[in-house]
Amino acid sequence: MGEPQSILDPLTPAAMFLVVTIDEGGEAVARDLLADLPGLRRSVGFRVPGSGLTCITSIGSAAWDRLFAGPKPAQLHEFPGFAGEKHQAPATPGDLLFHLKAETQDACFELAMKLAERLAGAGTIVDQTVGFRYFEQRDLLGFVDGTENPEGQLAVTAALVGDEDPEFAGGSYVIVQKYLHDLDSWKALSTTEQEKVIGRTKLDDYELDEAEQPANSHVAVNDQAVSGNIVRANMPFGSVQDGEFGTYYIAYADDPAVTETMLTRMFLGSAEAAYDRILDFSTAVTGTSFFTPPVSFFDALPDAPAPAAAVAGAPESDGGGTESGSLGIGALRNR
Repeated sequence: MGEPQSILDPLTPAAMFLVVTIDEGGEAVARDLLADLPGLRRSVGFRVPGSGLTCITSIGSAAWDRLFAGPKPAQLHEFPGFAGEKHQAPATPGDLLFHLKAETQDACFELAMKLAERLAGAGTIVDQTVGFRYFEQRDLLGFVDGTENPEGQLAVTAALVGDEDPEFAGGSYVIVQKYLHDLDSWKALSTTEQEKVIGRTKLDDYELDEAEQPANSHVAVNDQAVSGNIVRANMPFGSVQDGEFGTYYIAYADDPAVTETMLTRMFLGSAEAAYDRILDFSTAVTGTSFFTPPVSFFDALPDAPAPAAAVAGAPESDGGGTESGSLGIGALRNR
């Protein structure tokens, strides 16, 4: 198995998430940036001692086809989106995902600026979200987030591709979504009612007893014994000025079907619940899927795809040593 990126490292107090689309004609610049990323990260991290700066880089399905020839991760595909009777999870654009983590926000910000400089004119940042630690790993709803993340070898098995796709072993599939919280409606609930929505106690973070656990609680709907294990790196984000408060959901898995099963249960429901009750207070506004290659991938990127003209094939010969269409001007235009 290849060495994974820092997916399994502990959460840091600061994080930044950049979702980027590659502009038409920007593929070569994007490839150059991907090849240079390890060095860029080291340069910034060295200038901020103790920051523990990391950059987990992931690539979307359509971008993979534009950037690389040859094999592709077996399960990589676009985020499908989910439309339930009451709540929806939209699919939104994204070719590259940069998940920056550090002990201090200045390190994340500096690296983000360097990424933007390198992508100028070749890529567009379609979402920038600054995450932060909120008390003891709580979200802005006031509950601890990530308690059920697997640990040790179970986390490795849950997050990382293994022998089932040997060329990409050590990689991971990641799905990201931004959820905006309706804090006014949430705060109108009593603590007891909030606990029934989440399925855990608010103060000390214990799961509710089976007799008290509503079937549509967040815990019950996302029972990993049913759907499988994932490794989440969720972070709160917000703007007091704009009245925007949310959770950046980021889930790493060895197979995107595991995360998609959870989202299906949340939005489309199951035999036990029509949908996840948390969605009455948290609205998904983005949704994108990527693959996170192992570290060695960036040391020797796959070849770029052949130019369009080569893929299509040159015009057929007329048998006399010249191309059909006399001078082959169409072929020249594609060079």
